[in-house]
Amino acid sequence: MNPASPSSAPVFRLGTRGSKLALWQAHTIAGMLKDLAIETEITVIKTTGDRIDDVPFSKLEGKGFFTKELEEAQLSGRVDFAVHSLKDLSTEMPPGLVLCAMVGREDPREMLLALPAAVDEQRLQAGDPLPLKAGAKIGTSAARRQAQIKGLRPDLELADLRGNVPTRVNRLREGRYDAIMLARAGLVRLGIDLTDLFALPLATAVFVPAPAQGMLGIQCRDEDPYRRELARLHCAEAARAVAVERELLLRLEGGCQIPFGAHVMPLEDRWHLEAFLAADVDDADPLRLTLDAGDPDSLLDEAWAAIRAHRGA
Repeated sequence: MNPASPSSAPVFRLGTRGSKLALWQAHTIAGMLKDLAIETEITVIKTTGDRIDDVPFSKLEGKGFFTKELEEAQLSGRVDFAVHSLKDLSTEMPPGLVLCAMVGREDPREMLLALPAAVDEQRLQAGDPLPLKAGAKIGTSAARRQAQIKGLRPDLELADLRGNVPTRVNRLREGRYDAIMLARAGLVRLGIDLTDLFALPLATAVFVPAPAQGMLGIQCRDEDPYRRELARLHCAEAARAVAVERELLLRLEGGCQIPFGAHVMPLEDRWHLEAFLAADVDDADPLRLTLDAGDPDSLLDEAWAAIRAHRGA
């Protein structure tokens, strides 16, 4: 935190990646803090995931591709806190850092984007979740997406796709792919014009998103007093659902390389979960789990028991 002059409030240093979506997230959090009379300055930090954007996630070693450098900046005192897409933030953090707030969950669904010429009208009318022509080339580097696509449409050609959200959409428009899969949250937040493309949001019961997809996370040093100020942005109700998703991921000891998806939502009188787990992209017998329970803790226990049974634990 920058020292304050006698006549001014302290300025909190916010660390973020430099992509358009990351900057949107950082400026959104900075605006929310300003409404609480908390001033910030934004520092852009390039991460491993930003530098290496031509290698599939499955071939990258370790975890924290989009967070490690931001965490190092906090621990060294270069920034006071960081804003992340929570789905990118590991469930296990370096000593001294904590997740102090979960903020503003956007629509967590996946979005299928396709060139209009690649859409199969008969499949579309029949309600096929991936209404693409036979053999269409679909871009994604996420193992979770690849495994679910293979289960739904084994005839489709999977192709690696990296880059920030606008880059991926532009590569589709250039004809490098017939279709791509993206998180709807990023498209909505950036307000990307999709009128020239076929766009279909996929129900979470059909295509399970990543744990915490659509949620923002604020990470900070554990012992710093400003942690209490940042925690004022915490969205408690949405966080109850996301906490179950992240706890399952933690117990699986997984990162973005594991084909695992989870989505939890409160209904009128119960809590509902959809989950997907595969051993690998080619798993012919993945777990598809739908559960309801009276509270998040019970839902977590039942889901974990089902996952353990499926894995033979």
